[in-house]
Amino acid sequence: MMMGIVEKGYFIDRPNRFVVHVSLNGQRVTCHMPNPGRMWELLFPGVIMYVRKVAVKGRKTPYDVVGIDRDGVPILLDTQYNNTTAAMLVQQQRIPGWEEYTLLRREITVGDSRFDLLLDRGGEKFYVEVKSCTLFSNDGAMFPDAVTERGRKHIMELAAMHDKGIHTGVLFLVHWERAKWFLPDYHTDPAFAEAFREAAPRLDWKALSLCWDSSFCNVRPRELLAYPEEILLRENHDRGDYMVVLHIQDDKDISIGAKGSIHFPKGYYVYVGSAKQNLAARLARHQRKRKKMHWHIDYLRQEADVTAIIPIRTADDLEHELAGSVSSIAPWSIAGFGCTDCQCSSHLFGFSDNPIHRRDFMEVVENFRMNRLSCL
Repeated sequence: MMMGIVEKGYFIDRPNRFVVHVSLNGQRVTCHMPNPGRMWELLFPGVIMYVRKVAVKGRKTPYDVVGIDRDGVPILLDTQYNNTTAAMLVQQQRIPGWEEYTLLRREITVGDSRFDLLLDRGGEKFYVEVKSCTLFSNDGAMFPDAVTERGRKHIMELAAMHDKGIHTGVLFLVHWERAKWFLPDYHTDPAFAEAFREAAPRLDWKALSLCWDSSFCNVRPRELLAYPEEILLRENHDRGDYMVVLHIQDDKDISIGAKGSIHFPKGYYVYVGSAKQNLAARLARHQRKRKKMHWHIDYLRQEADVTAIIPIRTADDLEHELAGSVSSIAPWSIAGFGCTDCQCSSHLFGFSDNPIHRRDFMEVVENFRMNRLSCL
């Protein structure tokens, strides 16, 4: 597999979904990001990023992002090459269970949808959608890392085609050689997760881990990943814990109900809460400013902007453990905030910079969303 000369730089920032800035040979260069996913768990300042120069002269983004480094492992980010990789693996008979299929063509339209691969085995047509998975934990993988209505639609359409006697499937290429299990990301997109759970028995689907080298010219399939459906059945419900990331642009004294006026230094704040039911409604409430004042965060919300909502759907009570983990990495906290009914010192924690760009904060998110699942 050939994609041109790949150079190594260092990630600076991502001003929008399709543009990143990279330090390359001491120069700040603008690169096209071909993967529109969220990728909070990968994009940290200073992390190694692999890019290649494009042949088109005068383009505003003279480089394309090819991949990124996680813990010394090269991770493919270019979704265009994800499909090329899938086609190559089919042609080389390197996908376990699909060795007898040949590739007829790529990008086949059926009705209002377009699928990535059309395979054939003795005249039997096999329609395959290919997904790139870049959301990992120590030994797990999840898809998607952002809400995907298109992905849910594809799953439902493939299942409907199966019900008409058509062979259909999904190939999740997991670009993390250490992965052992795969689940749909019910924390981020519970609708996709439920659609996948319902459709999975009718689909010929696989999650395959891959090992890349730093040139991204050589790929080696590792193994098919386990699918612990029992975790999905247990955890994917409208309940659990959450974190709300808020931003206060200037130092402010804010009246917080019966607690009176509290001084809030400018910066970012992480509020930790829980909802034993109706989690989605609770998160929607926190995003609104117009509402009846009830919780401490309702008063703070009048003066602070929400920059991120991070749900952790779970059947377990993790709220106070979560607050403790955030407290251990936060530079400061607001004493007594949001914890009048527990023994915690606070449920609101302050950061000078946006915590979603901090490796230690995203490790907390990963631990509670994914790493703990390996023990269930």
